[in-house]
Amino acid sequence: MFVEIDNLKVAYQVNGTGESVILLHGWGGEANSFKPVIDWMSRYYKVFALDLPGFGLSEKPSVAWDASDYATFLSGFFEKLKIKKAHLIGHSYGGRISIVMAARQPHLVDKLILVDSAGIIPPRELMYYIRIGIAKCGRLIRRFGSVGNKFADALSKQIGSKDYQEAGPMRATLVKSVNQDLRPLLPKIQAATLLIWGENDNDTPISSGEIMSKEITNSELVVLKDAGHFSYLDQFPQFCKIVGNFLA
Repeated sequence: MFVEIDNLKVAYQVNGTGESVILLHGWGGEANSFKPVIDWMSRYYKVFALDLPGFGLSEKPSVAWDASDYATFLSGFFEKLKIKKAHLIGHSYGGRISIVMAARQPHLVDKLILVDSAGIIPPRELMYYIRIGIAKCGRLIRRFGSVGNKFADALSKQIGSKDYQEAGPMRATLVKSVNQDLRPLLPKIQAATLLIWGENDNDTPISSGEIMSKEITNSELVVLKDAGHFSYLDQFPQFCKIVGNFLA
């Protein structure tokens, strides 16, 4: 299905009946990233899963967005589909959007589940600043035409993260988003919050989950053994049991 919000054509799925649940995928994903979760949850809830703008079949925003822009879009989705209140489940980048939504529009959020969520800026190591310096040099090098562009592209492949290299036209949004520190919003979250983390998550470290657990008043952190950044897939039966108990 498609819906138009703020002149953007957005793809989404809706399955099941009951209380509304919104699933928000991570960076580079799409609604089907949650396929097993959709199949399970739609037996008990009315589940909405979106291709966030710029991903899957949804159109790309004309300018770079951060999590706040995505949260504004999400409130428009609520209004368009006449969703008065919903449980939010956000994985990784979807967690960023969920944090903003829960903090700034608490009347729309019932319970909040953050899965290996992004949103905390980790301590910067020396290599980070070296990479920033090289990136700035790359932008200067591009002024020298095609040869400069080729050299700058080679630099980007060497220093950029996988997400950065594969972001394409969404690269400015990625850069804007990873530099947005959502920690000040955590104490403003009123919804009961479940934090689920894979113990071996190398993309969003478990230390982020510990910070969130301390600063979100009504929250609980559950760490899944032998699971990584996609903990909800790595330990799917356990994930379902934990989420089911929390929402019930």
